[in-house]
This record gives sequence, structure tokens and C-alpha cells, in this order.
Amino acid sequence: MWDYSEKVQEHFFNPRNAGAVEEANAVGDVGSLSCGDALRLTLKVDPETETILEAGFQTFGCGSAIASSSALTEIIKGKKLDEALVVSNQDIADYLDGLPPEKMHCSVMGREALQAAVANYRGEEWKDDHEEGALICKCFAVDAVMIEDVVRANGLRTVEEVTHYTKAGGGCSACHEGIEEILTTVLTEQGEAFNASAKAAPPKKTKLTNLQRIRRIETVLESLRPQLQADHGDVELVDVEGNTVYVNMTGACSGCQMAGMTLNGIQQRLVEEMGEFIKVVPASAMQKMAAAG
Repeated sequence: MWDYSEKVQEHFFNPRNAGAVEEANAVGDVGSLSCGDALRLTLKVDPETETILEAGFQTFGCGSAIASSSALTEIIKGKKLDEALVVSNQDIADYLDGLPPEKMHCSVMGREALQAAVANYRGEEWKDDHEEGALICKCFAVDAVMIEDVVRANGLRTVEEVTHYTKAGGGCSACHEGIEEILTTVLTEQGEAFNASAKAAPPKKTKLTNLQRIRRIETVLESLRPQLQADHGDVELVDVEGNTVYVNMTGACSGCQMAGMTLNGIQQRLVEEMGEFIKVVPASAMQKMAAAG
């Protein structure tokens, strides 16, 4: 598993400002359940001074996403909007005493949520990058504009770094060539040359036993449960057959109109953490097949 700092763990297990702010006058939504991460940032802003009086978050994602959201709200409370907009994703990571390289995309999501919330408060139109540029990574719906912005803002040099900061290229890898083209363009503008050989060699995968795979799947599901429970729902693992994971959605998640999107989000999280294709299916489907057989 990832090497998390004590501060990341603290903000995950005891998040600050979790939940929506009452009488919020600024809301920023980024990500989507289908992509595995979603964040809603709500702010209460003093209209006379544009000072952020309160900040709250609702996050569907991994421990780093929750910790980054918690840290963001702590950083921006008490700041004026223009001061808050200066906060970078690296500031969020630094506040947490660092994030694993593979989880830097969580801090990027926080920065985007802040930009969206400020635009909402000011009555401006804010469009996420997925609506502005050509889609590069279909697995995680990341487009060229977002990749370019993150490369410039963080001085990225390799495809692996782009994956860590945006998740692009972390699925099927079919978009690596497109990412390389963007890196070549941006680095050329900066008077540098893209070095394809600088790509880190993919880590050797150790084949897991069935028991190890099930335990890892359970760990991922456990990390998602607090968000589901916050909305009075839950998920439980029923069975694992090959690459198919059967789960039961319980509580408010059972029969919810958003259950399909929630399952997609769980599936995407498992794909990301397991490094293999995973299909998440309601246990009821397995029961129907057994009855039919």
C-alpha cells in the first residue's frame, strides 16, 4: 500500500470540515463517480470583504482524496477569495507533509474545486477541462487542456508523472502516445526536449494469491465506506470470481437511483488500486444466474 504521512492519516481518519456548509453561497463540483473521484466544495463567503468564513467538503474517493479535501478547507478558511485562488495543489500536498506520487491527482482535484466554487460565487461560468479539450484518456476522462495545465503548473517531465497528477494513462495505457505528444509540445515551448527514455520502467507485478486479492479488494471497499455511510448507505463484499466482484449495496444505497453510478465509481477505484480490470456487479445478478442455471 501507499506510504502515507502521519498528517495524511490524521486528516483521513479525522477529517476537518466534512459535510456541506449551511447557507453556503459558493459551490464547486469536480470529478465524477464514474471516474472514481468526486468532490463538492461549499463555502460561506462574506459578501462585503470576500473572506471565506466557512468551508466544507463532500468527497467520494480514496484516503488521499479525503485528506486533501480536509487540508484544502483548513488552508483557505479566513482567506479572501483572491488569496485562496493562489493556493496550488502543491500547497495542499505540502500541508499534509507530502502525498505519495501516485496520489498527487487528489490535490489537483482540490485546486479545481476551489476554482469552480469561486467562479460560482462570482456568477462566472466555470467549465471543467473535460468540456474544453480533446479527450486524451478515456479511462479517466482526462483531456488535453487539463494535462497541459498540470504539466506547466508542476513542472512535469514524464508520462509517469502525468499519470500521478491526473490519473491519465493509469488504466489501459492506450493514451501514453497522446501524453507524450503533449509533453513534447509543452517542453519545447519551454526550450527543453522531451526524453521518452526518462519514463520509469513499469514495476514488476507480483501475482497475488486469491486470498491476497480478496483482502486487497476488501481494503479498497473499506476506504470507500465512510463516504457511503455519510449518506446512510453502505457496501459489502459478497464474492469474487476471477475479475468479477459481487457486492451488496445496503441502506440508502439499496434501490437508489444513483446506485449504478456508485457501482461505477467503486469499479473505477478497484481498477486503479488493483492495477487490473475489475468488474463490479450487484450480488442480485449472481443470484439470478444461479437460479436460472
